Amino acid sequence: MEKAIFAGGCFWCMVQPFDQYPGIVSVTSGYTGGTTTSPTYEEVCSGTTGHTEAVEIVFEPEKISYESLLSIYWQQTDPTDALGQFQDRGSSYRPVIFYHSETQKLAALKSKQMLNESGRFSNEIVTSIEPASEFYPAEEYHQMFYKNNPSRFDLSHQRRQTFINDNWKG
Repeated sequence: MEKAIFAGGCFWCMVQPFDQYPGIVSVTSGYTGGTTTSPTYEEVCSGTTGHTEAVEIVFEPEKISYESLLSIYWQQTDPTDALGQFQDRGSSYRPVIFYHSETQKLAALKSKQMLNESGRFSNEIVTSIEPASEFYPAEEYHQMFYKNNPSRFDLSHQRRQTFINDNWKG
């Protein structure tokens, strides 16, 4: 098993895209990249902890590669917006790929470069690529939000889906 950590706005919308693939063992909503131990949702939202909302994905690399996860990730975010994602604004919603190894770092850098060179976006890809730090699972009511709160998830998900449809065709 390996782990991947991706941040791309509200973690509610980051679980479902990864949860549907064979080889994904678990997708956990949580917080990473900050300075306090075991932050709460309210603390992270206050912007005082330095944490980013993220998902931790445990996967079987013989069934789904890290490069495949990166491809899925890029299609869930606006990689040109460093100040948040969609209606979610602030540093706790910034897009980040957190790597666990040099191999993951190199794969993330290569995929970012390829996306930049693709010409798909007129602005530069600004998603950060940073070393993974302690990951703290979010409170239970945030886990599998899309399954447990489908009507609230649909409202959060709608704007993100419009962006994806407009930018990832072809």
